[in-house]
Amino acid sequence: MGYKSIQIKVPTEYTEEELRSVIGKQLGLKDFSFQIEKKSLDARKKNDIHWLMGVLVSSEKIDGEDFVAPNALEIPTKKRTEKVVVVGSGPAGFFAAHVLQLAGFKVTIFERGSEVEQRSRAIDVLESKGIFNGQNNYAFGEGGAGTFSDGKLTSRSKHISGERNFILSEYVKAGAPAEIAYMNYPHVGTDNLKVIVAHLRQQFLDNGGTYLFDTHLTDIVIKGNKATGVISNKGEMEADHIILATGHSSYDTYRMLIEKGLQFNTKNFAIGHRIEHPQPLINQAQWGRETLPGVNAAEYRLSTKSKSGLGVYSFCMCPGGKVVPSAAYEEKSVVNGMSNYQRDGFFANAGCVAGIHPDILLGHKCTPVEILDWIDELEGKFFAYSNSYKIPANMAADYIRKNGSNALSASSYPLGLQSAPLFNLIPKMVSQAISEGIQDFSRKLRGFDQGLLMGLESKTSSPIQVSRDKEGKCTGFENLYFVGEGSGFAGGIISSAADGVKCAISLSS
Repeated sequence: MGYKSIQIKVPTEYTEEELRSVIGKQLGLKDFSFQIEKKSLDARKKNDIHWLMGVLVSSEKIDGEDFVAPNALEIPTKKRTEKVVVVGSGPAGFFAAHVLQLAGFKVTIFERGSEVEQRSRAIDVLESKGIFNGQNNYAFGEGGAGTFSDGKLTSRSKHISGERNFILSEYVKAGAPAEIAYMNYPHVGTDNLKVIVAHLRQQFLDNGGTYLFDTHLTDIVIKGNKATGVISNKGEMEADHIILATGHSSYDTYRMLIEKGLQFNTKNFAIGHRIEHPQPLINQAQWGRETLPGVNAAEYRLSTKSKSGLGVYSFCMCPGGKVVPSAAYEEKSVVNGMSNYQRDGFFANAGCVAGIHPDILLGHKCTPVEILDWIDELEGKFFAYSNSYKIPANMAADYIRKNGSNALSASSYPLGLQSAPLFNLIPKMVSQAISEGIQDFSRKLRGFDQGLLMGLESKTSSPIQVSRDKEGKCTGFENLYFVGEGSGFAGGIISSAADGVKCAISLSS
């Protein structure tokens, strides 16, 4: 049996028979097997949009090299008695716990929110009645913030191929579409993620793990350079190792950790708004047509630099999705985007944000607590504008001209909009950079300036970063680790999960 990797081009709406025909003609074969290794949409020429595929073909008639399987993740497994507490059930926390369990540790996961089923019900109440639940919302609850997102599984992190392959394979086993293993820009959507995290939880429990929901970390017991236990609203628990994977929205936890002596530094992050367009407008701009057989919705990734030097970019673009109220705390207003797997909603949205350092925002070298307080105050200001979860909004064209909007376009946001001079609600240097960014984006993507800007996007990443080594161990501690987005060293589902995996492998070795 021989193997050969080839590149092929197929129509966007292809059949299995057409795919086999293209492969067979290219190799002159009739009897063969194949598997897709890579798949990406090539829309560079609007009159010739197609899928590009990398395909591994096997046949008795191929003279080629033997198939070499990708390197599997090596987990040092043995019988152990050490107890590990993992705080947080997002991608970083769960995959750290999962790998440690496979390595033989006794692992307990603390999650301040509830199971994803109860979390979903609380979100439904928020969106239908405007009643906020501090335990279960778009930021907190089983699976972390990523559970209610577009579920993008891309990462710019280098040297994580083994971790990435492991994570993707675990997702597929738990119910994710098999295509995530080969799509160039894979995603799973909130509808799939809610099922996946529940399946992963059950697997963890079946393997002997302990999952404590509605358990909010309030303190850490520290003796010298060791963390000997955790204290929650349910009492105290001893631990040989503690892994923090709290996510970047847990400002109360950040403040507690700073008081306990963990070292943090400020770092670049981004603030801005969500921008929304009808999905057909984005399709027309990207494809030259409003629909494309075989592809549900067009995407975009845009970036530029403003005259002031601030970078402006689109963030977490959600094709066929909706804008959601994603504040972590009551009487705060933050927006984010989410999509289901099919991406078949009428609207497209993305963060439209400017990257900036806290020192520039505050006008002096600020402390980690100062920037947390500043963001808290800004999120409260956006809530106070309507004194509700109705969000301030501005047509993008009016925002550029520094005008309020007499009329707003229709939106996917479930709790209502209030016309506002959005450019006056954030620092002038940021709103000016975003205005310039929108104008440049409109030159790259026709109609971008026809969008609707909404609310405050303040949770693109953490504004602070813990002092730790590359495996996640906090500076000055023997057994306390911080991983994922909350650490300031990861962003997104895959890089966060990989950060948790790396930590667990290091701790196991």
